[in-house]
Amino acid sequence: MSRVLRRTAITAAWVVLIVGVAAGAIAAALWLTPMQQVSAAGQTVRVGVTAPSWSLSGPGELDLFGQRIPTAIDFAGPVRPRLALDRITMGAQLSQFVGDPAAAAGRLQDALVDGWKRFFVWQVVVAGLAALVLFGALAGWARRGWRRSVVIILVGLMVTEGLNLGAIMVTAYSAPDKLRQVDSLTALTGAVPLPDVAVPPRPVGGKVSRVAVIGDSTAAGLGNPPLQNPTAADTACGRSRNAFAVSLESADGWDVTNLACSGATIRAGLLGPQQAGGMSLPPQVSADAVAQADLVVVSIGANDVNWSWMLRLCAGTGDCASSALQAYYQQQLADFSQDLLQLAAQLQQLPRHPAVIINEYYDPFSGGTGCLKGLGVTDEKVEALHSDLDALNQVLAKAAAAAGFRTASPDFDGHGVCSAQPYVQGVDDPAPFHPTAAGQLVIALAVEQALRTAPGG
Repeated sequence: MSRVLRRTAITAAWVVLIVGVAAGAIAAALWLTPMQQVSAAGQTVRVGVTAPSWSLSGPGELDLFGQRIPTAIDFAGPVRPRLALDRITMGAQLSQFVGDPAAAAGRLQDALVDGWKRFFVWQVVVAGLAALVLFGALAGWARRGWRRSVVIILVGLMVTEGLNLGAIMVTAYSAPDKLRQVDSLTALTGAVPLPDVAVPPRPVGGKVSRVAVIGDSTAAGLGNPPLQNPTAADTACGRSRNAFAVSLESADGWDVTNLACSGATIRAGLLGPQQAGGMSLPPQVSADAVAQADLVVVSIGANDVNWSWMLRLCAGTGDCASSALQAYYQQQLADFSQDLLQLAAQLQQLPRHPAVIINEYYDPFSGGTGCLKGLGVTDEKVEALHSDLDALNQVLAKAAAAAGFRTASPDFDGHGVCSAQPYVQGVDDPAPFHPTAAGQLVIALAVEQALRTAPGG
């Protein structure tokens, strides 16, 4: 009897050991199998699996620029799809990638299913190879003869692939039908909650006299009447006689030089050269007017984070708060933050150590959005855009505080694009959502107010 019990115990131990090693081979295969790259709407997506879960069903995972987002779709099985997207390329195809046009949806579905199938073909192969290695090592450890070693390896290989096909393949076979329901990344991920952004308090401070304005189309005054006797650079950059720089000069008698240029970013415009109107313009920060200024006013950021594209995509897609769009925007903000730190360092090193004011962006939608309904802009979309705008302004404010600069916050409350007295140009005007002459004056007043705040306020 004791001999039977001993054999039974040994057999049970071997069963447990074989199952355990098989599970190890499967886990190793899931970890070692490379994610498969597929192309959808010009973007590169890597398809793989999540780590095994004890639950029998649940969401997959989408890795967007380092953010792990659970999918809105539940998948069967303990192992579920994982999609990784490191960077979205901005361009016309992005609207297809995050929107829902039928043609783009079909390409996206086919690409995801193809990547998923290829991953599991490789996973089965890698699981088999891992089983051969692990059970070969087990047979060597047990010091069995070559015949018993071959039996151990073959049994282990069959158990491994049996468990793999029986458990993991539940997901492998059912996931394609789920993935074929995906017509956009928005449909896959759903929406993310919008962050609350607090506005920092502003202490009171000092005064300056000579001014250089650097920045983008907002500071240039794009869409308003051009300067009298403009230079070629003035025309190329869309500089206007209604720009807030001109208002500062006429109201305070300062010597104000407006270097701002439509389309400028920190990299291409402020710290690097910019191509505009067929001209190659030198970096704005390197201009003599900046080196000699007592005050530098900076208006930058919208082009860096592709704000105009966000507006268009928001109007054209079903959900502006989609995880895909928001993750893309967070990527742009992260890049802009690094560029903004470089800009701040350059301004701190100017020989005259001028005071610096960084302009925050105004709210173009204040006072309602009724005139935009026909363009697909809803109150829910505006809420998402407000969140994005607040996040951009928070980046600007934090950078200013860190560098000891001032911030200016133009107040367009009640004077948005659809209001009776708008401070921003309408959708049919030369530069939609850019400040009107009245809006430029409000920005000038905000800059003057900022002169009475302490640096970093």
